[in-house]
Amino acid sequence: MISIRTAAPALLLLLAGCVSGPDHKPPEMPLAAKFSDGGTKVNGDVSGSQWWTAFGDRKLNALAEQGLAENLSIQQALERINQAQAEVITAGAGGLPSLLVSGGHKTNGEKGSQRTKRETENTIGGNATASWLLDLWGQYRRAKESANASLDAAYSGVDVARLTYLQDLANSYVNVRYYQARVAIAQDNLKSRRETFELTKFQFDAGAVSRLDVVQAEGLVNSTLSEIPGLEISYRRALHHIATLLNVPSATIIAQLHSGGSQPVFRGRVDTGVPADLIRNRPDIRVAERNLAAATAKIGVAEAQLFPTISLSGAISPSYIHTKSISGSKTSWSFGPNLSLPIFDGGALRANVKKAGSASREQYIVWKQTVLSGIEQVENALSAVSRDAQTVAALRAQVKSYQEALELSTASYKDGASSLLDVLDAQRSVSDAQESLATAIQQSALDYISLNVAIGAGFVSAEKPTVAATPAKVVKVAAKKTGN
Repeated sequence: MISIRTAAPALLLLLAGCVSGPDHKPPEMPLAAKFSDGGTKVNGDVSGSQWWTAFGDRKLNALAEQGLAENLSIQQALERINQAQAEVITAGAGGLPSLLVSGGHKTNGEKGSQRTKRETENTIGGNATASWLLDLWGQYRRAKESANASLDAAYSGVDVARLTYLQDLANSYVNVRYYQARVAIAQDNLKSRRETFELTKFQFDAGAVSRLDVVQAEGLVNSTLSEIPGLEISYRRALHHIATLLNVPSATIIAQLHSGGSQPVFRGRVDTGVPADLIRNRPDIRVAERNLAAATAKIGVAEAQLFPTISLSGAISPSYIHTKSISGSKTSWSFGPNLSLPIFDGGALRANVKKAGSASREQYIVWKQTVLSGIEQVENALSAVSRDAQTVAALRAQVKSYQEALELSTASYKDGASSLLDVLDAQRSVSDAQESLATAIQQSALDYISLNVAIGAGFVSAEKPTVAATPAKVVKVAAKKTGN
């Protein structure tokens, strides 16, 4: 027969191993074997891929590196790691023994005209109180598990901030070069239209053309003049935004980029991998998965509150009393267990369990939606990148054709073989084609940036947490491949 002395410690050990609530399992969902315009080759870790260097622009490379250390959004995300680390300590502290020590000195006495007087009494005392809530049902272990998952999410949140910064910076830089190109195009067109205007005035003085031709040529000059200020405003706004991203004065960026440069053009290919790669490579998906883990652990916290709690507490209070006639010391102490059993709470505790379960299911839906949104972003960007080059090539040929047409019409106009209207139409065609080409080059660069961000590339991962390792992500890959 097993004695109580033997059974009691064994029972406490067994209860200490109990943990309420479900264990977190990496979420799963069926995924296609490939992107619609992609291949079946699996991508590895792309966090260190410096995709912006493919533009071959040293100024962009320098700005990207500078901002990773200076960007305020990234700094905020880093501070959230510190907060999450503190939350891990706070969450686990409730399941550890606590000790509170206090002490004091007190002097008592009386003064007056009565014959009987009380002696002055000095009392020195202290108090030490210890308590330990036995985490029989794993409430604090689940709370710490939830806090660790939130810490992992905070680390991935820094990666999200870095990727967001890189995309914002690269987009703004592309826009700066785009508006510089548009201003240059407008100024070239202005020069050409002023030459046409001067030629028209010369022919008008010679009686070869009418006043209407002069007015039309002058109107086209003024139309071009009116476009330039708006383009320069947009150019300045893009510069100011880069300065904000880098946390530096605008004058610094203006000085660096005002000299101008060609529009960034990407030449090459992007290895997009397969949809399952996004689970590992996209930091926002990792944040969603870690938030799901944190919410799942909170179910255990809520369930543990349904059960009885046992705490051990004790106190010891030594004191020393001294007067002129007597002195001495005494010590009082107490020790014992406390049992707390929730009997009636109006259904609040079970409602908390239901609430925690619903929050966990919501986080799974958020994770699933994040995965699907990521796949959509890759599909859209990949579709655009694979076709942007065709658009740019066609527009380059169009600009060349229209420039030749302008040269021919101008020469014919000088010889009197064609009208001014032919020249003005040719100038408009060249201007429109050049603007369309600049816009297409801009869009091609933006699509390339979007594709790299969509696959989770280039955020230069923050240090991995040492408190809790991120669990492996498991996905089911659909057997049926989608067609191109």
